[in-house]
Amino acid sequence: MTKREQLHVVKPSTSVDEALERLVEHRITGFPVTDDHWNLVGVVSDYDLLALDSISGNGQTEADIFPEVDSTWKTFHHIQKLLSKTNGKVVSDVMTSAPLVVRETTNLEDAARLLLVSKYRRLPVVDSSGKLVGIITRGNVVRAALEFKKNVEGSL
Repeated sequence: MTKREQLHVVKPSTSVDEALERLVEHRITGFPVTDDHWNLVGVVSDYDLLALDSISGNGQTEADIFPEVDSTWKTFHHIQKLLSKTNGKVVSDVMTSAPLVVRETTNLEDAARLLLVSKYRRLPVVDSSGKLVGIITRGNVVRAALEFKKNVEGSL
């Protein structure tokens, strides 16, 4: 688990533009969304932030959202259009409220199973009062499995 002190989080009032900039800056794909007291109020991912095109009511189909691969100019133009829709939007407009979470008492095997079944990349870890204490990612699970394997092989 990545502990709270090491996490990048956003507030519901954070602008979508700022959230996108922070995703790129920190090379991550999503954030827990917390209030001023570390209560988890949602999660927001790169997908949520870029899905503004579909929630803006412009009537495009999913196939239209992704331009042809061989058209670099068309792709650039489309991304510019997507980013123009972020004006005035804040994280609370696009976040997932009441996300799937695990408790800090959840064992690693159960958390890994939940990540696999849900197909999420990350799950917030909360205490009994709903305060964010960390996040568990697929990468955390893989690292723990490799460490366990090394320890088992080293003891043989």
